Amino acid sequence: MPGTNLTRDEAATRAALLSVDSYTIDLDLTGSDTHFASSTVIRFSCSRPGAATFADLVGAEVHSITLNGTALDPAEVYTDSRILLRELAEQNELRVSATLPYSRTGEGLHRFVDPADDRVYTYTQFEVPDARRVYTTFEQPDLKSVFTFTVTAPQQWRVISNAPTPEPAPAGEGTATWSFPTTERMSTYITALVAGEYHEVLDVYQGAHGTISLGHYCRQSLAEHLDVETLLHVTKQGFAFFEETFGVPYAFGKYDQLYVPEYNMGAMENAGAVTFRDEYLPRSRQTHSFYQQRANTILHEMAHMWFGDLVTMKWWDDLWLNESFAEWASHHAMASATEYTEVWTAFTNARKNWAYRQDQLPSTHPIAADNHDLEAVEVNFDGITYAKGASTLKQLVAWVGLEEFLAGLRAYFTEHAFGNTEFADLLRALEAASGRELASWADEWLKTSGVNVLTPEFTISDGGAYETFAVRQGASSDFPTLRRHRIGIGLYDLADGALTLRERVEVDVRGELTEIEELVGKAQPDLLLLNDGDLTYAKIRLDERSLATAVAHIQDSPDSLTRALLWGAAWDMTRDAQMPAATFVELVLTGIGTESDLTAVSRLPVFVRTAIELYTDPDQREKLRTTWETGVRDLLAQAAPGSDHQLAFARALAGSAETGASLDLIAGLLDGSVVLEGLTVDTDLRWALLTALTRTDRAGEAQITAELERDNTISGQERAGMARAVRPDAAAKAQAWRDAVERDDVANETQRQIALGFATLGQADLLAPYLEKYLTAAETIWEDKGVQRASTALTSMFPLPLVSAEAVDRVSQWLATSSANPAAKRYVREGLDDMQRALRARQAQH
Repeated sequence: MPGTNLTRDEAATRAALLSVDSYTIDLDLTGSDTHFASSTVIRFSCSRPGAATFADLVGAEVHSITLNGTALDPAEVYTDSRILLRELAEQNELRVSATLPYSRTGEGLHRFVDPADDRVYTYTQFEVPDARRVYTTFEQPDLKSVFTFTVTAPQQWRVISNAPTPEPAPAGEGTATWSFPTTERMSTYITALVAGEYHEVLDVYQGAHGTISLGHYCRQSLAEHLDVETLLHVTKQGFAFFEETFGVPYAFGKYDQLYVPEYNMGAMENAGAVTFRDEYLPRSRQTHSFYQQRANTILHEMAHMWFGDLVTMKWWDDLWLNESFAEWASHHAMASATEYTEVWTAFTNARKNWAYRQDQLPSTHPIAADNHDLEAVEVNFDGITYAKGASTLKQLVAWVGLEEFLAGLRAYFTEHAFGNTEFADLLRALEAASGRELASWADEWLKTSGVNVLTPEFTISDGGAYETFAVRQGASSDFPTLRRHRIGIGLYDLADGALTLRERVEVDVRGELTEIEELVGKAQPDLLLLNDGDLTYAKIRLDERSLATAVAHIQDSPDSLTRALLWGAAWDMTRDAQMPAATFVELVLTGIGTESDLTAVSRLPVFVRTAIELYTDPDQREKLRTTWETGVRDLLAQAAPGSDHQLAFARALAGSAETGASLDLIAGLLDGSVVLEGLTVDTDLRWALLTALTRTDRAGEAQITAELERDNTISGQERAGMARAVRPDAAAKAQAWRDAVERDDVANETQRQIALGFATLGQADLLAPYLEKYLTAAETIWEDKGVQRASTALTSMFPLPLVSAEAVDRVSQWLATSSANPAAKRYVREGLDDMQRALRARQAQH
């Protein structure tokens, strides 16, 4: 039986049969704390009268179903999350009345009670297929329609949807009804409802195409943290840039941005009603990188209003295009229209590393993945879909030219407004605008998997110049595609204490070996950097001299993007067992103290901890831990008071501290007996410090309880969950396992924090019993717990610290024999790959 799955073929069959004229949806949120009432009327036509199809509805108690005036027996036609519809007429009306449960997993209509003040908040999350958890649908992106929502709720609530919010009408006994105007034509997955006791701030954007009403919403307990002026500034910059750049006015009338609790992702592009995780309203001080990332998320979702909402993919095969475009567009807008002009450096330091790792896992897939059903879609929201795709689009822009690319986009938006498309439609528009043939480029980059490796090969004359120079391109044996790359090659020299670019050439690399005649006769530089300027998507290798220069002098490079490429190359070489973890640690300690990109400053300590705990031979690990920990403590002491670096290094120390001196410092900062000038030990930093102490058994349940009394919020409860899960105690691990894997009443974000703390690096002995527990749970967890809970547990709770040949053999055996859901096996296979990589890195040190 299909259950909640839907195949691409089923969707194509239904789309060929139906055209959906309208949805009328009535929701009553006043009935109980656990369920709400949902009534749906769908009017649609059928191209083959007499045919049968189905509508979608998940988890409902159905009271009545009426098709074209005839009552249907729910017990007969509603089964397996589908409503069977037989003997369709040319014009049809389906009426369904049902009761559905509120969600605690962030899927469908999520309900939350704020522990800070007991106020109630609800919001929907529908991507990919979860509108059918709230109302009856034809749940696929190419069956667009218009929607008319009517919502009954407590009269003191705010109620927001895709259309402008109407004045509520009294409905008796403290309730009111909001009758929304009909929306523009859109897909089901971008419809939305947000209702509760939200704090509201209204404004407008006055642009070249008219006025757009702007609303910002958050929980009442976060109202003091709603930095609305900053948010409005970025929002208005985005509208000014996108309306001019895309050449099409914003299509959805008003634009609300809603910061909601216990959110599963960063944000969601609901048309005119964008939802964000409310951690984007920080309670405590954050570094520059946080605000840069938040601005990027705001602009990413805004870009979707055109690419994704106005024009939508026919099926999820083109999911990559939706997300890759928004990823590229948000970075392009930030670099062009905001103060975050070096955002591409942050992209290289974070997003591309995410993509490179994902692309080397056994679960890698083409950018244009074969999403044959919804289960495939749900696991492909990954670094390939977002960051590799955006890197590839960046390369495409360079290939066709920015103005030509934008001209193609404008034509595409104009031709397909409120419709559905495939990638071929965009490609045709770009070919027409640029005059270039792009089909072969698309085949090479979008329909193949894996990342290439670019390595310099050269000989040096007695005089120190290049006698020969070539770039060798490699690929894995499993994914052997060699691609065309446009790259820069930078020659850097040390002079007067600076690592200065002497010369840069741009060349085309193709095939296994490309001779670079332009460099023959040039003096060998101190540092040779392939892909200088970060034009392509490929891992790069540093030759021996260049690596030595980078390790000793990375801080002497004045260009942040150059440093980002060096950080990335060194990390790739470490992960690929071509460079010892100790060398990577030395490099980071050399350069992180003066690194201007705060994304790098926050990410590099995480990479270092992985290098030490997973990639270092156990006999050498303690020495390297001490080197890193001492170095971070020194960096914290030397950081300018009140600087972002000071805060970042305090967090880094909390994440790595193992020894008495560091833990004494952390304990002193937490209890106030130690004060560092300029460092405010606020709520979030307190939790980070306390978690370091619980992880090392310097604090326990009493201290966690006391801290939770200081921070009686949902964030406090979530952070307490992690602080408990990291404790080096068998009982703590057992409780974390129950909470994150076995129980169903732990809310999604709390479960995620517990899961993140469970498989703590350095706690292999405590985790030894959980390899078999994990594999047993993986057999059925996808069906038992659903997509959100299952994916959280499988990804975060894989017992990676148990790296050993024996563990690798056991997991491999399980994968070979298990009949678990393919989605579950994918996550287990990824965990196994991380184990195998760690073993290779350790073995390379012998």
